[in-house]
Amino acid sequence: MNRAFSRRTALFGGVLAAAEVVLGRTAAVAKVPGESNGGVRVMPLGDSITDGYTPYPGGYRVELWHRLAVGGYTVDFVGSQTNGPAELGDHDHEGHPGWRIDQLDANLDTWLGQSDPRTIMLLIGTNDLNQNYDVGNAPNRLSALIDHILADKPRSELFVATVPPQQNGTQQGRVVTYNAAIPAVVAAKGPRVHLVKMYDALTTADLADGIHPTQAGYGKMAAVWYDALRSVPNCLTPLPAKASAAR
Repeated sequence: MNRAFSRRTALFGGVLAAAEVVLGRTAAVAKVPGESNGGVRVMPLGDSITDGYTPYPGGYRVELWHRLAVGGYTVDFVGSQTNGPAELGDHDHEGHPGWRIDQLDANLDTWLGQSDPRTIMLLIGTNDLNQNYDVGNAPNRLSALIDHILADKPRSELFVATVPPQQNGTQQGRVVTYNAAIPAVVAAKGPRVHLVKMYDALTTADLADGIHPTQAGYGKMAAVWYDALRSVPNCLTPLPAKASAAR
């Protein structure tokens, strides 16, 4: 290789690395290629809390992965997004910072078709509430989203979480109202849809910025998700081969 070209390449790489530090992206949190370990496909689906956008890239997925590994479960996190620290064994997810329920719904066919999840962990609605986006109909949008998931993947196990508390009083009032509607929505969807009481596990003391959990708060979330998954053993085992065409 030409030495001048090599020096220019190295310099350019250094500039990119510096830019990533300025933008808050370090080697530990930069996007990485999607992974697959052949385990049961589990899709973490939601917004920035699933992404772990701030202040802890990887969010609850880091501790959840650790718990699953220690518990002897072989799980393949799936999704079109990838991020998180080195200790997170599988960086794939479907968490989209700033997204509302309707935005997830508009992309489901593509994501579910590509990732073919066995189990889906859904936590969504915070941005509907914070953006004051037709808040009264947020439970109806959630219901439609669940129907869409079940239509695409009727044999999947779907876990639907209530959203965490918030520091702002107005937003917190919306959280309480929205969460109160979720149990009835879930109960109407049949035996493959499961309620996860995430709100009950956190307080505002677990929030880093009034909205997103601290690292310790994400750890609490991981414990809730882990217990929920283990309460439905089938969700952590592959579908029978004869049913694979009916996912």
